[in-house]
Parts: sequence; C-alpha cells; structure tokens
Amino acid sequence: MKYRSAFDIIGPVMIGPSSSHTAGAARIGRVARTLFGHLPKKAIISLYGSFAKTYKGHGTDFAIVAGLLDFDTFDERMPQSLEIAKEWGLEVIFRVEEAVPEHPNTVKINLYNEDNELELVGISIGGGTIEITELNSFPLKLSGEHPAILVVHQDRFGIISAVTSVLSKYEINIGHMEVSRLEKGEMALMVIEVDQKIDELVIEELEHLPNVSKIIRMAE
Repeated sequence: MKYRSAFDIIGPVMIGPSSSHTAGAARIGRVARTLFGHLPKKAIISLYGSFAKTYKGHGTDFAIVAGLLDFDTFDERMPQSLEIAKEWGLEVIFRVEEAVPEHPNTVKINLYNEDNELELVGISIGGGTIEITELNSFPLKLSGEHPAILVVHQDRFGIISAVTSVLSKYEINIGHMEVSRLEKGEMALMVIEVDQKIDELVIEELEHLPNVSKIIRMAE
C-alpha cells in the first residue's frame, strides 16, 4: 500500500497495543455504529484470519465494541468497553471463523435492534487505516477517513447525474465515488467521499430527489 505520512506507519493516537488490531478495529466498529445510526441492542462480531487468532491478546474484541459505543481510538474507556456495553444494554457475541479471508485482518459485524439491522465487513490494513468492503451485501470501498455520504436509491436512469449535480451546485468536490447494485432496476448504493463537510441543507436536497430512499452521512 502507499503511505501518505509517517502516521500511516506508526498509527494514530490510540489505546494500544496494536494500530492494526486495536485502533483499526475500533475504527471499523465506529463506522458500523455511524452507519447504524445509534447504539444497537445486539452485535454479532465474526472474526477472520489474524483477527480470529489474536483478538484477545491484541485487544481486538474490546476495540471493536468500543467503536460500537462510539469511543474514539484514544478514549481511556476502551479497555473497559465490554463491561460498559453490558451496562448500556448492548449484547455482544463473538464468533471465530475458520474461513480464509482475502485480507488477514477481517471482521464482519451484524447489528440489530427492534426494527433495524445492518451487516458490515471491514478490514484493518495497517497503521490504524481501515476499509469497509461490504455493507448489507453491497460491495464498496469506504475508508472512513473523509466526509462521505451513502445514497441508497432505486437503480434508475439519471439518478447518479442528479446526485452529482446537487453536489456541484454547492461546490462540493468528490474525491472518490462508486456505485453498486444487487440487481438491474432494483436497490442500489452510491458511495461518495468528498473533500469538505456536507451541510444539512445539502442532505435535505438529496433526500428529496426522485428514487432516493435514504441518505447516510459520515463526517470525518
């Protein structure tokens, strides 16, 4: 991979012991929490590869849960996150998987409450850097390092142009964008990372576009 700075190698300000197994894991958990929108009632955390083999020794278990509690990588409560999760009403189940993943530091997180559920697959690629590779069966590439929006929409002609036109209107520059769909003409997902914060006014305009069913905003 290409490093942008020394911090990509030594990792972020964090509770240790590992930038990839602890800080990266916490960031994946926090992205899952952001996409879910609130504290879930139940989390099933499936660990693969190196995560599965070393998750207790490297703190991957408490780090992912800390992220689900919306704790940052340097939050001093992180080592106590498993106990705090119980106090806050979050049931956590860990599963060690035998399947061999494409990346050794892979986790699948399933979140649930009474009327909502989410499935996310993330990888920790070193120095605290992460990538979300799947969301509710949609393949994607989301770093979590930049402001971003996820646009859930019907696969219809002109919707991509409509969304990008709104962003252009507000002079919002797109750094990365990709679109995936489950079936032609069915539900689709647009992932757009941008260079600046997206104001609520922009979100509201996007929500009112035809065939857009949901906008999820992720702040840096």
